[in-house]
Amino acid sequence: MGGVRIEHDFLGEMVIPADIYYGIQTYRALENFKISGISISTLTYFIKGLACVKKAAALANTQLGVLEKNKCEAICKACDEILAGKLHDQFPLDVFQGGAGTSCNMNANEVIANRALEIMGYKKGQYEYCHPNNDVNCSQSTNDAYPTALRIALYAQLTTFIDDLNYLRTAFEKKARELNDVIKMGRTQLQDAVPMTLGMEFSAFADTVYEDMQRIGEARNLIAEINMGATAIGTGINSPLGYAELVTRYLRDLTGIPVTKASNMVEATSDTGAYVQLSGVLKRCATKISKICNDLRLLSSGPRCGFNEINLPPRQPGSSIMPGKVNPVMPEVMNQICYDIIGKDITVTLAAEAGQLQLNVMEPVIAYSLFSGISRLGAGCHSLVDYCINGITANRERCRDLVYNSIGIVTALNPYLGYETSASLAKEALQSNRSIFDVVFERNLLSKEQIEQILQPENMLYPRKTFSDNKD
Repeated sequence: MGGVRIEHDFLGEMVIPADIYYGIQTYRALENFKISGISISTLTYFIKGLACVKKAAALANTQLGVLEKNKCEAICKACDEILAGKLHDQFPLDVFQGGAGTSCNMNANEVIANRALEIMGYKKGQYEYCHPNNDVNCSQSTNDAYPTALRIALYAQLTTFIDDLNYLRTAFEKKARELNDVIKMGRTQLQDAVPMTLGMEFSAFADTVYEDMQRIGEARNLIAEINMGATAIGTGINSPLGYAELVTRYLRDLTGIPVTKASNMVEATSDTGAYVQLSGVLKRCATKISKICNDLRLLSSGPRCGFNEINLPPRQPGSSIMPGKVNPVMPEVMNQICYDIIGKDITVTLAAEAGQLQLNVMEPVIAYSLFSGISRLGAGCHSLVDYCINGITANRERCRDLVYNSIGIVTALNPYLGYETSASLAKEALQSNRSIFDVVFERNLLSKEQIEQILQPENMLYPRKTFSDNKD
């Protein structure tokens, strides 16, 4: 038949277009899972992870004498093409699917087998010369090949994500140095607290991102433990002696990732705790970045009726009815990315809990939730830096006026006048709409020089060495 080929599995036969590299099992999955319209081909790290797994397996199988050398060479060449970015369009499956990833695994097996057949001089579908199951999937099961590819992909993507977070941290550090001399009022519970600088505020943003970079690194280390060689449930059935250790070594060499063989393969095949841990760290990271974005929106609120301490770069008109209105759209979109990740953490948690006995069948939704969350948060970091943080400026006079008019600076008088007296000063200043300086001077509690020294905002930024000299 021109333009098509006939393939079969134990359910029957199907007509497959001759030019495609995937086969009957991928075709069945395409029919079954028309869910999101998002294909696994969009998960570049994952597709390359599958290619790494198949190449390492072929090399290990050949070394152990269970796969012919010519098949190994063709399989490896096909995998190398996928690693180079080719054939990714041949992975059309929906990211949502049943079967614990079997469809993804067979998609890879079929694409690699058919491309290997071409390399060997045969036609697609001539599986007697290189078979998706017998050869490409040799010594494997979906239950070890799929999660191993997932972990390799996550490790690689997390490495990039740490760089994304560092891009954000570095931008905050730069802005902190730029604004370090801008005195402003700190706030707790949205009420006046004590003075600080904008540099301190942005430096805190930088450090909170750095903390999450460390936590992401720790979660990434957990991902490096793999169950390759476990085959169906962890017993290693249908794999040759020494295969698990050998294929792990090949994977380590191929990827540069410090993967290690799980000590208990049965446990590793059924357990998804590392994904829950990673998802929780991503949620933590998203929560803290969203909080920072909330602060940026508050600090820039106004321009006349809000805090108006900083200016965010204007990115677009903010209203279809209110002329001149500009909205903080970059922090807003980052907030929404973070909400999505927080919701995905629930998905990952429930999917991990739903595993039964020797396998968790819900790994596809875990994979999609993690991959998409990491990708979006990383992209969000770059957008926030490029279109918001780098262009932030300070309203210096506004910041200083708020400090001098604040009731909160009365806190600096506690060591000299005591809490009760300072509280009465704050109350009187607030009720009479006068400054703390004027009320203290009027009561003749301290000299003008003492008041000026104590209430100088710059003197409130750091601990005092002693109070005794100023009490005289």
